[in-house]
Amino acid sequence: IEYTSSIRTRLNYAYDIRVFYHYLMEYNPVYRNYGIEQFQPADLEKLSAVDIEEYMDYLKVYKSDDDALRTNGEKGLARKMSALRSFYGYYYKHQVITQNPTLLVDMPKQHEKAIIRLDADEVALLLDYVESAGSTLSGQALKYYEKTRDRDLAILTLLLGTGIRVSECVGLDISNLDFETNGMKIHRKGGAEVILYFGEEVRKALLDYLDERENIIPKEGSEDALFLSMQKRRISVRAVENLVKKYARPVTPLKTITPHKLRSTYGTQLYQETGDIYLVADILGHKDVNTTRKHYAAMEDQRRRMAAGKIQLREK
Repeated sequence: IEYTSSIRTRLNYAYDIRVFYHYLMEYNPVYRNYGIEQFQPADLEKLSAVDIEEYMDYLKVYKSDDDALRTNGEKGLARKMSALRSFYGYYYKHQVITQNPTLLVDMPKQHEKAIIRLDADEVALLLDYVESAGSTLSGQALKYYEKTRDRDLAILTLLLGTGIRVSECVGLDISNLDFETNGMKIHRKGGAEVILYFGEEVRKALLDYLDERENIIPKEGSEDALFLSMQKRRISVRAVENLVKKYARPVTPLKTITPHKLRSTYGTQLYQETGDIYLVADILGHKDVNTTRKHYAAMEDQRRRMAAGKIQLREK
């Protein structure tokens, strides 16, 4: 999958496969005395569909390497089983093994969840709150806020104004920005490079932050990173997730807002303004327009209902 996936995706797949091998060593009597380096492709053939089903049950609650208790919901279970099925599929396709028991096991069902996004007034409230949150703070909290305000406002404005993924945001370098065209070069999932464009609000937020960024001397390896942590290194995905939750909680206490929800918010607004599902899919980097359509199906139904009243067959 190297040519169709990012390093992060492949690393997550490797972690998922390792969980499978640890399960075998812990619960399968044949492999109880195995070390993980002893497994061969032929061992995959020795397992039956029942073994795979028992592994699915194990995944719901299990202990990790650090002895911490792990649980998987529908999404986590589906991903780990998808990783295992891909792993088996590779060896089966290349005729290294002749049996593929994962094909005999039904993949776990995923129930559709309501898509959470910010309303237009909530977007404005969120950005206003980032700008003015310092008025309620004092002491060390105020000092920390003042040091990070321009950066945090730039990140939130960028996510809301372009719909990029959080991984694409933290991967941005200063050299990826072109303020002559209001364009930026980002690395999509799978490694593809694309150029996206941003509006004046995003431009202003980025320039305000860059004025401050010039006075920061980054640590080695992060010299060109656009967004820096307080440790002066490239900011992490987890740090961005935490700052989004921190600012969104007081503004929308009934909604759990993540960077991905900001991406959905942008996609919603773009679709409302253009009605062009293909444009939304292209901007968001969805390879399949049906992925986009699934997210905005409710809006399409609303548009169809509006269309029903537009045609008048006889004069009243």
